Amino acid sequence: QVQLVESGGRLVQAGGSLRLSCAASGRTFSSYTMGWFRQAPGTGREFVAGINWSGKTTNYADSVKGRFTISRDNAKNTVYLQMNRLKPEDTAVYYCTADSSVVIRTRDYEYDYWGQGTQVTVSS
Repeated sequence: QVQLVESGGRLVQAGGSLRLSCAASGRTFSSYTMGWFRQAPGTGREFVAGINWSGKTTNYADSVKGRFTISRDNAKNTVYLQMNRLKPEDTAVYYCTADSSVVIRTRDYEYDYWGQGTQVTVSS
């Protein structure tokens, strides 16, 4: 079992930056592929970024590539999402996820564990 708690979401102006954090419980955190998804009102959950267990492999949605960076600190059981050059269309609830697969998957139903989400609002 893995429990995930996100933090760091808030209101920010377009062009600004935010760093989201996700603290995970459990001694096996380092064995999980971790991901970030987001969901805007009236839409489904969208893959944003993923990182493998070692942190050496990452994957990003085209919409955030070059602006967002996912990283992890296995000693702290924490995964991060650094978001730069934010746009109003980045407004959404952001969810941290954990997957027991060794590859980075991009479909929400493939992930085993989810946090409660943190709201990011980007004003124009």
